[in-house]
Amino acid sequence: MKAAPLVSTSACRSSTPSDLPDGAPLHMPIQSFHKLPMPGRQVVTSPEGMLERRLLLVLGTLAVGLLAASEMGRPLTEDGTSLLDAGLFLLFFSLFCWIAFGFFNAVAGFVVLAGQRGWGAADNAHPPMPRKRTAVLIPVYNEDVTPLFARIRTMTASVGETGAGDMFDFFILSDSGVQAEAAEYAAYREVKHVSPVPLYYRRRLANTARKPGNIAEWVCRFGGGYDYMIVLDADSLMTGRAMMRLASMMDRSPGVGLIQTIPSVINGRTLFARWQQFASAAYGPIASAGQIWWSGAEATFWGHNAILRIRAFADSCGLPELTGPEPFGGHVMSHDMVEAALMRRRGWAAHMIAMVDGSHEEFPPTLSDFAVRDRRWCQGNLQHLRLLGGAGFHWINRLQLLMGASAYLTAPLWSILTMTTLLYMLGLTDPPGFSGWPLLLTGILLFLPKILSLALLMMDRERRERLGGARPIVRSMMFEVPLSILVAPLTMVSQTLSIIDILRGQASGWSAQRRDADGISLRDAARDYRWHMGVGALMFAALATGVDGTIWLVPIMAGLLLSPVIVMVTSRNDIGERLGQSGIFPASDPHAAQASQTVSDEPGFGIRVISNPSKDRCDPAMETPLRQQAV
Repeated sequence: MKAAPLVSTSACRSSTPSDLPDGAPLHMPIQSFHKLPMPGRQVVTSPEGMLERRLLLVLGTLAVGLLAASEMGRPLTEDGTSLLDAGLFLLFFSLFCWIAFGFFNAVAGFVVLAGQRGWGAADNAHPPMPRKRTAVLIPVYNEDVTPLFARIRTMTASVGETGAGDMFDFFILSDSGVQAEAAEYAAYREVKHVSPVPLYYRRRLANTARKPGNIAEWVCRFGGGYDYMIVLDADSLMTGRAMMRLASMMDRSPGVGLIQTIPSVINGRTLFARWQQFASAAYGPIASAGQIWWSGAEATFWGHNAILRIRAFADSCGLPELTGPEPFGGHVMSHDMVEAALMRRRGWAAHMIAMVDGSHEEFPPTLSDFAVRDRRWCQGNLQHLRLLGGAGFHWINRLQLLMGASAYLTAPLWSILTMTTLLYMLGLTDPPGFSGWPLLLTGILLFLPKILSLALLMMDRERRERLGGARPIVRSMMFEVPLSILVAPLTMVSQTLSIIDILRGQASGWSAQRRDADGISLRDAARDYRWHMGVGALMFAALATGVDGTIWLVPIMAGLLLSPVIVMVTSRNDIGERLGQSGIFPASDPHAAQASQTVSDEPGFGIRVISNPSKDRCDPAMETPLRQQAV
């Protein structure tokens, strides 16, 4: 790894000197992944029994993976073991372990949430007034100005309403091109004029190291003037009360360097975005609670909707460049998980909380937009394979880095398994008789978490009402399951193609992310998904031979052959709206909740539910006035 500076303060400017506060420089040394830093502090906020929790999760995962893979591999070895047989066994084992881990994580989350006492009980306590100052950082890159500054206006107003406005400063950190500066600055001046809290804007002339370089430049110039920073994405929305609560948690937990919230998905308009919004609201809580249960003081960082202790971040997270060319070398792309690991190795705890009505984000509007973002994440997560041996990393952080890479490596593994199994069966005159129970086990591992989520929703009247009631929830799930089955092979092929591109040395680049869309033409979808249709056609040709035991490939083949139609239909706003009106993926009603529930693992860090008043809401409808104004 080579040490390369992330920042150049001469490469930044604001449109007028008054747009930035006085500088407060803070040193941010470049770290080494090969050398241990000086000994850090002792972590004291880790919950009790973490080793037992983690062993239960890991050993259960390995046991299920080994048992299922052994049963799947047994018919293959009846006439001896070949290299192909051994390869299939390893594929079975890896993939069963992957889905088993998600299953046990969800079961742990269900047990935690179902066992809560006083679930949803009222607690009208106002968050304590923060004692130290917090900067709210909003990095932007060629965003649509109107909705971006509508969100900023909403958040500054929300902070002002808390009475803690003098403890928070907002910074818009632009990496946009020069052509976007005029529009950004005009919108900034308009919002600044009505903002009850200080609001600043600056644009870098050279966006060195992308987002981590953007944040690091701010830390080096202004970080010494603040104790904490809340980092948001351009599509993030966070309430003032949530920000107060995060800052207060940091005040009373001096050994915590990072608190990552689990944002809820909002503002879905297309069918695809509404589907993801519903899935996040329905299935997300048990997955989140499970992750909190085993991550403890070694939680990960997602790069946004989180609060960080600035000096801990500066001392720990100066990222070096990775040796070699892109895509495996160069700047660390998926920087957030690496930064969490670097902070933890210096003795700073990282915790995760779920704040249902205080922390929000949006989702890509179409499958195509999701694939573009996923391609960038794929490259960044594969870089993590080089860091698994990083000096001083906690083993849980290594596991998280491995899991991040595995989220993409499983796609080609599924592809290889599918095609290899098909070729194996086509090449045999007497195909082996696979036991049916591993396939049944696969269905249980994949779908029981959805059933547990439904049970939890039925136990919680408030969450049930937020999703439209029991009948719309059941109808939505009945629509969501087959849609997931059809779309899963599209994601599998897209991620496989991404990995092939990366292995060929093609970097993902850095393009602006489209936040809103309404409709992709069938022609464009067919062009973008031609490889998917090609794979589906090959599978159809194989299935046409009538080989026994290949019926399980039919949903995969159908999804791939229909991929342009699926992409086109799910990209439509009108279809999403009509389905919502019929009770399928209805938009969550922000006024239905009378309390905001926070599942946290904070100091003493036993998981519990905290209910906050309904004022802890940042209504997306508040964006409307600015959206209707000319900027």
